[in-house]
Amino acid sequence: MAGKTINPTRMELTRLKAKQKTALRGHKLLKDKRDGLMKQFMQEVRRTRQLRKRVEEGLAQANAAFTVASAVMSPEMLEQALMAPRLSTEVTVDQRNIMSIAVPVFHRAEQEAQPDLACYGFAQTSGELDDALQALNRVYSDLLELAQAEKTVQLLAQDIERTRRRVNALEYVVIPENQRNIRYITMKLEENERGNTTRLMKVKDMVLQDAHHYKS
Repeated sequence: MAGKTINPTRMELTRLKAKQKTALRGHKLLKDKRDGLMKQFMQEVRRTRQLRKRVEEGLAQANAAFTVASAVMSPEMLEQALMAPRLSTEVTVDQRNIMSIAVPVFHRAEQEAQPDLACYGFAQTSGELDDALQALNRVYSDLLELAQAEKTVQLLAQDIERTRRRVNALEYVVIPENQRNIRYITMKLEENERGNTTRLMKVKDMVLQDAHHYKS
């Protein structure tokens, strides 16, 4: 029996067959999209792992240099040395398309107030502070790239989940229900056809009896 009340007519059968054809085509397209998204997702995950490792190593180097600098300099001198930065950084966000998903692209634009990265004099500061600032400057671009990669992975994962739910809905709900309804209507139409054939045969037999006055 059909899963819900339907009208067993040829028009309904034609409509359901067209709907089933569309569902099957959509199911294939969504499966192809899901597979493509999974491939892209795994590539982005590998890239994110490499970037995270590089960022963690860079931050560890910068932190170690700051630790040494803070050990050989007084807190007041360290704070004064870092009070007036020479670089101002602006981050702009664009978008790129990955399989109909808009993912962010971060761009770093620097405006240099002074020709040097160091924002302090060298007389009362340590070389470790120079190393720490240079390490932070190097890792900054990797941090932006890591943020971009992690956001891309998050957006891909969300779309993969949405696509997976749609594929499952078509595969386990819509397509089987259409198949059941098509079988139900087909069975009803065949049953009606057999009933009509039987009635026609009976009518024909009655007409012959009346015309020739005989009993079959």
